[in-house]
Parts: sequence; structure tokens; C-alpha cells
Amino acid sequence: MNRPPAAVVPSPSSNIGGRSHRFGGVTDEKRIAVVTGASAGIGEAIARRLAARGWRCVLVARREDRLRALANEIGGEVELCDVADREAVDALAARILERHPAVHLLVNNAGIPARGNFLKIDLDRVRRVIEVNYLGGVWCTRALMPGLEAAAKDGGAHVVNLVSVAGTAAFAPAGAYAASKHAQLAFSRSLAAALRGSGIRVHTVLPGFVETEGFPQKGVLSSPLLGRFVIQPPRVGKAVVDAVEKGKSEVTVPWFPYRLISIAQAVMPRVVGRFSGMSDYRPGSIPMSYEPDPDDSARSLSRPTHSAKSGSTSE
Repeated sequence: MNRPPAAVVPSPSSNIGGRSHRFGGVTDEKRIAVVTGASAGIGEAIARRLAARGWRCVLVARREDRLRALANEIGGEVELCDVADREAVDALAARILERHPAVHLLVNNAGIPARGNFLKIDLDRVRRVIEVNYLGGVWCTRALMPGLEAAAKDGGAHVVNLVSVAGTAAFAPAGAYAASKHAQLAFSRSLAAALRGSGIRVHTVLPGFVETEGFPQKGVLSSPLLGRFVIQPPRVGKAVVDAVEKGKSEVTVPWFPYRLISIAQAVMPRVVGRFSGMSDYRPGSIPMSYEPDPDDSARSLSRPTHSAKSGSTSE
């Protein structure tokens, strides 16, 4: 099914606040960031933060209306893609690399929830959460690696993997989600080791509970204690940009209490397991089966969709 090309959105001025920002010897005009899951929540917050710092963002998600609105606001580019679809990701990468041979930053942020323990959750949801949360990052990283390698030769490149504290401590009420994040954390750490010395830095960001449209927290967590530590997306966006600019390999947001929970999981797994077993979401807040994700039909339409580079002509 053919779709019209994405909007041509003018690039914002790289002279922000009267100063020209630089990154690893690369001027703002050439700094390209690809952000997946950028239509809302953490991905949107990251894109806004990057744009404010002078980056040209390629926004990737499946909700075209949301992406276009954000792109118009920050001067970004729109790409529709379901990151779980490997063929679609390969096509996405080909389109991006045709416009931008060097990609200086890839943010693997796309993710979906999977609440419910392994005894009750819909099994199709288990498969889907692994495909999106874990394999989506693998597909995007491999497909965009030529662009990252090109950027590495011109001042450096970065990969940010948005994992979760759930990747370090098993949370029984969201077992499948935690499993997907454990896999993503292993991928991120393994990738960092594999790319050491290549000029491509890997950053792992582990947020705790974050209140977003796709991941509501305060109204569904049964524990008042856990509810006290729910944070908002802009805080994670700041942590991501800080990790890139300051060269931080692994960041927990916020550090307290989540870093302590991660340590406790490693040294006192039975205690954490007992606490996890007593924690839960409010009754009625967890669907026993899930409707298709928003714009799930993008699997079939993401391949021919493309964005036009600023200044070029839409066809």
C-alpha cells in the first residue's frame, strides 16, 4: 500500500542561544540522531531535549499524526516503522542512510508494556514484547551500523539503549516485560564490549517507574511507596542527553532508590523476590489480553513510507 512521503520540515538554526554547539568535532548542521518510539512519552522528551541542543532528529514510530506534529515543532524528520519488523527496519535504515550517510546517535527507545505475571498474561503479548523491546533494538542497531561507523570516523558516534530497572530486578507483576528488559540489558552491555575502541560509545539508561501515556503508573501501582518514586519523561530525556555528552556508560534514573534495588537483586535475590511477589498493580488495571498496539497496521505500511530531507522535493 503506497503512502505519501512524510512532510518536509525545515531544520532549526544550529546557533542556539547565540552559541554554536559542537559534538566530537562535528558541527550541529551534521549531527543526526535517530530516535525510535518518538511519538510520545520518553521518546518525545528525548527528541525535544536533543533538538534544543542542536541535533537534527529523525523521529521513528508508528503514529504518523503524533510524529508530524512533533517534527513540525522541533524541525525533525518523520519515519513510520514498526521496529519489530526486521524487513521494515532494513528499509527504514536504507531511507535514512540515503539522506544521512553518517548517523551520530541512535536511541533505541521503542517499547510496549506487558503487565501480568507469566501464569496469566496473554502469550501473544509475551512474544510481542520481546520483538519490540529487545529485538527491535537489535534490528535497528545492525541496520544503522554503516551510518554509525561513518560517524565514528568523523568525531564519534553513540548508541543509547533505553532499558529499565526492570532489566536488573525481576518484577513479578510484569514478568514478560522484565524478561524483555533483561534481554535488552544483556544486549546493551554486550554491544558496548563489542564496540570498544571503534569510536562508537554505547550508553545504557535504566529508568525506574515513569509516568507516560503507554505506561501509566501512579493510578495503577498498589504500593504507595513505589508511587512516591514515579518520575516524568523530561527527567529521563535529560539523563539520556547527559549520558551522551558526559560519556556515561550506564545510568539509573533516579539513582535512589532504583540503583539500590538493582544491587539488592544481585546480592539478596530472595529478599527482592519476596518483595516483588508482594507488589502488584491495582485490581482491574491489568488486561488479561491486549488489543493490538496503536497503529499496529503499520507493519504492512511502514516499508514504502519515507521522509524527505529538508530542502528536497517530495515525490
